Amino acid sequence: MSKTIGREAIKPNPALKAFEIFLGEWKTEGTHPYLPGKTFHGRSSFEWIEGGAFLMIRSEIDEPEIPSGITIIGRNDVAGEFFMLYFDERGVSRKMQTTLKGNIWTWWRDDPKFSQRFTGTLTDGGRTLISKGEMSKDGGDWEPDLQLTYKRV
Repeated sequence: MSKTIGREAIKPNPALKAFEIFLGEWKTEGTHPYLPGKTFHGRSSFEWIEGGAFLMIRSEIDEPEIPSGITIIGRNDVAGEFFMLYFDERGVSRKMQTTLKGNIWTWWRDDPKFSQRFTGTLTDGGRTLISKGEMSKDGGDWEPDLQLTYKRV
């Protein structure tokens, strides 16, 4: 049996404690303005990885128009900022900044060609997350993106 390399670092990151409100499984339902009249159904899960050093989010939507993805949240303690690394089934990989202040979770990415931002509001004692996504193409005006409501399973 071999010793786990770096096992001393497999422990909770106290800076991520506020994100524990999301732990568990969620059902999602939402819409996208580019696909009017269609409702999307899916699931997301939030779990600690490496003993709580990071938070992992897995998401999937039953309908094929929205990709399944994996996100890992961590913190840069020197900068005092949280980041998300995202990867999806299309091979898209992105880095985003994120915050959690009270019951408001935000994430965003600023890119000259395609910027995105997300605001999620926890309601119902933390059992519901109502999210609003927005996007901006080529530095243009912000327009609606994927909107999802998460319900804790």
